[in-house]
Amino acid sequence: MIRLFAALAVPDEIAQAIAPRQQGLEGARWRPAEALHITLRFFGEVREDVAHDLDGELTRVSGKPLTLTLEGVGAFGEGRDIHALWAGVAPHEGLNVLAGRCDAAARRAGLPADRRSYRPHVTLAYLTRPDPAEAAAWIQRNNLLRSAPFEVDRFGLYSSRLGEGGSTYTLEREYRLG
Repeated sequence: MIRLFAALAVPDEIAQAIAPRQQGLEGARWRPAEALHITLRFFGEVREDVAHDLDGELTRVSGKPLTLTLEGVGAFGEGRDIHALWAGVAPHEGLNVLAGRCDAAARRAGLPADRRSYRPHVTLAYLTRPDPAEAAAWIQRNNLLRSAPFEVDRFGLYSSRLGEGGSTYTLEREYRLG
């Protein structure tokens, strides 16, 4: 079994521009620049044969290059149950279409449809039972985040391995847009 997801990598210059915001919250496990991405579809644990079929289906996904902007910050969870801080992605219809096409590819490969609504974001940090007031203060200090626009002309199929310091990601395949 291999844990897989499809995503757009955040360009280095954008990751470096938001890095100064990745501080100021005790206990936060800030994600390194190379781990920053916009998930298109999380596939979960899949068998190797299904991963092969998924790769074949993802090669059929088409779309034009996208110009995206990171915009705003927020958290998943509430109070002491906040478990992640994220940067949002400005609304972009092409991004939603691409995510839908990745979901359709997963279904053609035999995986179940994703039942969650698509909410594009970049995870900046993972948290374990943070002080809610400190988390809210970090969000308030950083809520005007807005990156420069950036173009993405490919998406990737990544594997994820869980470890003590968090997940590490490996780009398994890349698919060009346009």
